[in-house]
Amino acid sequence: MLFRTKDLEAIFSGQCTLAFRRWKKPTVKPGGTVRTQLGMVGIDSVEAIEPGEVTEAEARAAGYKDRAGVIAMFDAQEGTCYRIRLHPAGPDPRDTLREAVPDAAELKTLGGKLQRLDKAATAPWTRQALQLIADHPGVVSTTLAERAGLERADFKLNIRKLKALGLTISLEVGYRLSPRGAALLATL
Repeated sequence: MLFRTKDLEAIFSGQCTLAFRRWKKPTVKPGGTVRTQLGMVGIDSVEAIEPGEVTEAEARAAGYKDRAGVIAMFDAQEGTCYRIRLHPAGPDPRDTLREAVPDAAELKTLGGKLQRLDKAATAPWTRQALQLIADHPGVVSTTLAERAGLERADFKLNIRKLKALGLTISLEVGYRLSPRGAALLATL
């Protein structure tokens, strides 16, 4: 589930408690969370509705000027209409994870995870990616991908895997190693 930045700001300030979407199949579930650039958004409920059920108050709670804006969005898309109740659910847990310097046991576990990522690929890539980021922080992903001999999309997918482990930090341009990633690279 994607959010515009202004909608995320409204969610995290408590001004926005609803979202409306039209999907062929819901992409979120009640009790789940969505990772966003501002933190986690909690999903309280996902309810199939008819477009005419939307009230003016609900439209404003979802960040629309009025009910007509929600109806226009529904009319421009295909699928079932949904009302999603949501709330801010705190910071992205990767933020805390990446700042924590792992102990020896955790380093061993992380090393094993990197080995599994390497085995699942056509060629080992994890150490090279970490080293490239360490050597070239803030360098655009296109350049790093070329150096790694990969297509940009494949390189970025690999970096997302490392980010999920708390090893890298995305910058405005490029990446840098987190303290956790730097500690791990030092042991490889």
